[in-house]
Amino acid sequence: QVQLVESGGGLVQAGGSLRLSCAASGRTFGSYAMGWFRQAPGKERECVAAISRSGGNTYYADSVKGRFTISRDNAKNTVYLQMNRLKPEDTAVYYCAASTRVIFSTNEYEYNYWGQGTQVTVSS
Repeated sequence: QVQLVESGGGLVQAGGSLRLSCAASGRTFGSYAMGWFRQAPGKERECVAAISRSGGNTYYADSVKGRFTISRDNAKNTVYLQMNRLKPEDTAVYYCAASTRVIFSTNEYEYNYWGQGTQVTVSS
């Protein structure tokens, strides 16, 4: 089993930055595909960023491309989401997810472990 714990969410003004962290348990973190998903009120959950096992492949939703950066440190069992130039429409609960099934995915149904979520609120 894999346990995921997010941190770093909070309230920030538009144009500001936050860095989310996701600490994972498990002996084989380097074998997990990792992703960040978000869900805003009234909207479906969407993948905002994903990263492959070794970090060689990344994905970003068009809405965050150029502003967000996903990275991982397998030695620390941690994945990060650096969020810059935040906009009010980025307001959502952000979830860290891990997949032991695939090496890289943007599909929420291919992720089998999820964190509890962390709230990000961007004020205008």
